[in-house]
Amino acid sequence: MRLVLGVDTSSYTTSLCLLGSDGNILLDQRKILEVASGSRGLRQSEALFQHVMNLPQLTSKLTPYLEGNELVAIGVSIKPRPQDDSYLPVFLPGTGLAHSLGHVLGVPCYDLTHQESHIWAGIASAGGPSRFPFLAIHLSGGTTELTLVDRDQSSWGLMIDLWGGTSDLHAGQFVDRLGVKLGLPFPAGAALERLALDAHTSLPVSTYHREGKVSFSGPLTALERLVGQKEPEVLALSCFSAISRTLIKWISWAESRTKCRQLLIVGGVAANSLIRRELERTLPHWELFFAEPRYSVDNALGAAYFAALASGLLDRD
Repeated sequence: MRLVLGVDTSSYTTSLCLLGSDGNILLDQRKILEVASGSRGLRQSEALFQHVMNLPQLTSKLTPYLEGNELVAIGVSIKPRPQDDSYLPVFLPGTGLAHSLGHVLGVPCYDLTHQESHIWAGIASAGGPSRFPFLAIHLSGGTTELTLVDRDQSSWGLMIDLWGGTSDLHAGQFVDRLGVKLGLPFPAGAALERLALDAHTSLPVSTYHREGKVSFSGPLTALERLVGQKEPEVLALSCFSAISRTLIKWISWAESRTKCRQLLIVGGVAANSLIRRELERTLPHWELFFAEPRYSVDNALGAAYFAALASGLLDRD
């Protein structure tokens, strides 16, 4: 069987993915970076060091799959976004591994950005959107963006037009900071969701959107002030409710700018079941696509899928 390898070394996860010529995922290896208890993140130097230590462990898992099969291409995330000034050191270990393997094995290595990888992982796992262009919302600890996504017809590269973003905190920062304030481990998304699922009510925290700009600092401050006064479950649900209402305002604003009604939602925060449920309930006139929860968070499927398309191993047309 012919195979492609995807590599992604993001701010909090080391990821490898092997994709077969039949489109099936053969191997999905990840290692979450270790964050000290009570901390709200990692310095780039700390994250880079952990990637360097993690990659030999993860690549050792590739050997059984490469025996008797042929690796024909590699895809790797080399920076956060498709912008000239986009750069983070954490992507260097993955880039170095992918390009070194490509040179040694004589196979092409296709570069893409972390954001593009998220979008391709969403398309691969959600089964759509089925056509270009479409709208995409990327929600994570480092990105909160509303974009129009089209394809470069000369390649499988994506053309991402930024329509809106945050004026302060990212959605993932809102979740993580409230979670840490409540004593949850970082990153706090999964634990905060478990709390929220036990809540029977939420608080009417005000949300903000104006001409494509959203803000989460106000809702965070309001909920942090109530820690110790309101049940953690209620605060957790109020957090996700505030994010949902912000997204609905954002998407409603986008309706006036395009006739497109296909929307892909990716990123770690997009894995939240409460947010998904509320958007589906409130926006029945939109065709919503959510990356599978496992492929909403950081992963290397998108890089592998892109390499499979770019190399001709898979045909999406």
